[in-house]
Amino acid sequence: MSQAGRALAYAFESGALEQKRAFFLRAEELPLTGLDAEQSFRPDYLRLKQRGWSVVPRLEGGAYEQGLVLLTKHKEESFANIARGWALLAPGGRLVCTGANDDGAASLEKHVDKAFGLADKISKFHCRVFWFDKGTRVPPDYWRGLAGLQPVGAGPWLNQPGLFSWDRVDDGSALLAKYLPGDIAGTVADFGCGWGYLSRHLLDHCPGITRLDMIDAEHRAVEAARANVSDPRATAHWLDLIAEPAPATYDAIVCNPPFHAGRAAQPALGQGFIEAAARALTPDGRFYLVANRGLPYEPLLKEHFASFETLTDNNKFRVSRAIR
Repeated sequence: MSQAGRALAYAFESGALEQKRAFFLRAEELPLTGLDAEQSFRPDYLRLKQRGWSVVPRLEGGAYEQGLVLLTKHKEESFANIARGWALLAPGGRLVCTGANDDGAASLEKHVDKAFGLADKISKFHCRVFWFDKGTRVPPDYWRGLAGLQPVGAGPWLNQPGLFSWDRVDDGSALLAKYLPGDIAGTVADFGCGWGYLSRHLLDHCPGITRLDMIDAEHRAVEAARANVSDPRATAHWLDLIAEPAPATYDAIVCNPPFHAGRAAQPALGQGFIEAAARALTPDGRFYLVANRGLPYEPLLKEHFASFETLTDNNKFRVSRAIR
């Protein structure tokens, strides 16, 4: 349980809040019952499912008496979830928000107070819990607009707040795209596809591809990838590649793996993607990887692949090609 989750639980345990039928956006496990949980990150979704929670990747409909929102470090995502939470409430329903001070909860509290007027608030565990009741005041148009897919810059892309590089093409993916050859063919996968930039590049430049699997553990990224990649050869999959098997065996895999969990760097995430790629490639299959150059991936490439080489290194990112 996060510190923000602990603060939320304390608000109920102390009697500051009374539990009612409720939903929980960006849900995590709490000592509360009867919650309809929304969790779009596959590992957390599976964990809640295994614990017997009622959980879906996206809640629709509602008229709840109470809603809970776990705020994130992404301000725009939190604005969007507060607006969505408001829409899921019945008139007079109460929306409870919790977040860490280090993630900007104090600033969000001020925005929410200005937009709706707070009913009350508490501070605990370096976090804030604050709430308001649904009346006649509606969320700002900007907040409501953030709840759906958004244009990425001036290009033909759509994305959602809170996803990696949600408002631009990230430099690592752009660099990898430059070094992907046009002869990639057969059954191909984009591991950690995000909103689909590399997948669409492959389909536009590699006519020999017969099937492309776009795979991501974040359901909102999968939604964006489906919107951005309409080629009939492409299929999007919501999977945790660290814990779940890939849908097929591949002639080539491209990957710009995640290496952060929250604010903390976790190279083990990228290492898990390398191991998953090694398991999913055909003999002589090719693996194209871009990563921050300081990450400890070379020993694992040596261990799991017959050979690998550096295609480019610009002192920030390194692009590698490995052969199974």
